[in-house]
Amino acid sequence: MSRGPNSRLADHFALTGWSKGELARLVNRRGAALGEQQLSTDTSRVRRWIEQGEIPRDPVPRVLAAVFTERLGRVVTTEDLGLERHRPARSGSTAPPPTEPGAPDRTAAVLTEFTGMDLMLNRRGLVGASAALAAGAVIADNLHDWLTGGAVAEAARRPRTPGGPAPVADVYEPGPVGNEEVTALERSVEVFRAWDASRGGGLQRKAVVGQLNEVGGLLAHSHPAALERRLWTVAANLAVLAGWMSHDVGLEPTAQRYFVIAAQAAREADDRPRAAEAVSRAARQMLHLGRADEALELMQLARAGTRPADGALPRTRAMLCTVEAWAHASLGRSEATHRTLGEAEHHFVQDTDRPAPAWMQLFDEAEMHGMQALVHRTLAEHDAGAVPLAVHHAQQAVRLRQKTGRERSALLDRITLASAHWIGGEPEAAVAQANGVLDAIGQTSSRRTWDRLREMDRLAERHQGRPDVAELRERIRDALPAPRAPRPI
Repeated sequence: MSRGPNSRLADHFALTGWSKGELARLVNRRGAALGEQQLSTDTSRVRRWIEQGEIPRDPVPRVLAAVFTERLGRVVTTEDLGLERHRPARSGSTAPPPTEPGAPDRTAAVLTEFTGMDLMLNRRGLVGASAALAAGAVIADNLHDWLTGGAVAEAARRPRTPGGPAPVADVYEPGPVGNEEVTALERSVEVFRAWDASRGGGLQRKAVVGQLNEVGGLLAHSHPAALERRLWTVAANLAVLAGWMSHDVGLEPTAQRYFVIAAQAAREADDRPRAAEAVSRAARQMLHLGRADEALELMQLARAGTRPADGALPRTRAMLCTVEAWAHASLGRSEATHRTLGEAEHHFVQDTDRPAPAWMQLFDEAEMHGMQALVHRTLAEHDAGAVPLAVHHAQQAVRLRQKTGRERSALLDRITLASAHWIGGEPEAAVAQANGVLDAIGQTSSRRTWDRLREMDRLAERHQGRPDVAELRERIRDALPAPRAPRPI
């Protein structure tokens, strides 16, 4: 019985410019290179895949994913191509279906396949961002019930089931591990996190993705419950880092997929606060890209998953409030912005002596001031009365950052401070701060920092008649990297 056309495969096929015969030959050639000499794909089979929705047997879906990944220069998985047997493709949808709750094997398989394809792009020097971002509602859809407490309790999770979808195979597949190995993995996360806060994501992204791929391989094996939960937490932490680093270098669709994977991994660890923080990263990405309404929707979900009964600390709730306040500020909602920032301050001062999880320890007093500064600076474009608060909090953040060694974060604070001075009509102070940023920006690989610098340059344009401003803007143009040429398909 025909399943109907596979719209996802058809859409990706149309992007490549291949004929059906060319795709068949590429599948056979790639299969042979992987040791699958028995593949004998032809034009008629390709037609049935696209027009009738026929799903080929393994390893063909994984071979197709690899072929499309190479051609399009971005990660393409078997789910993206509508080639998962457990679920039919959604007609007209380009977003992957959500992972089903309580299916750790499926989550591990998605994690391993996606990171494997991402590593292949890294090895071959192909970096693309041509896929479309999913809407905030799509990201939140499969996490809503669990985060809001409406799903079946995690204690009733389904057991692992054999015969699940196979991940992208590697020559080396790690086996089960013990406490010492997991402890080493947890330490490696801290090293990567510190590097990201200092220099930005460009130089360590591949290492983080590789480590996450290894953890996905480990999760394919059975472990004692407590150890497996720690592994899922490691996976969630690494996926957040991989997403944030991808966002930092402009790989937006890839970043979004990692944030979703992180939330799903946190779900397997039964850690709602961790999942909420991952969702907040997706919201911050949406805000950076000018999609404040969708960010606000994500933040409302994230905050629903951080009740005290779920183990959420006041510091975690404070952090989430600052991101929600940023969304309100982006929409010009002064009252909602001030109210939500007030909640953030209330939660922050209520923080207890209970040790915060490692993923929250970077949200300290400096980060709190930095977020308050960013929120007020954003609101200042709608309400000039927010300028003094933006300047105050940015100055406090810059002062406190000097003790932390987080150079990239300090640069963002100084850009915020300079931008507030531009909005407030203080060009001399703005030029001084901006020149300090330019003196240090060569030490970061953060595209996000460059984007903020472009925003600051836009604000400086109103003072272009001043010689010092004209000179500064010339320095900004020299510091910004040249736009990447699009990769031909």
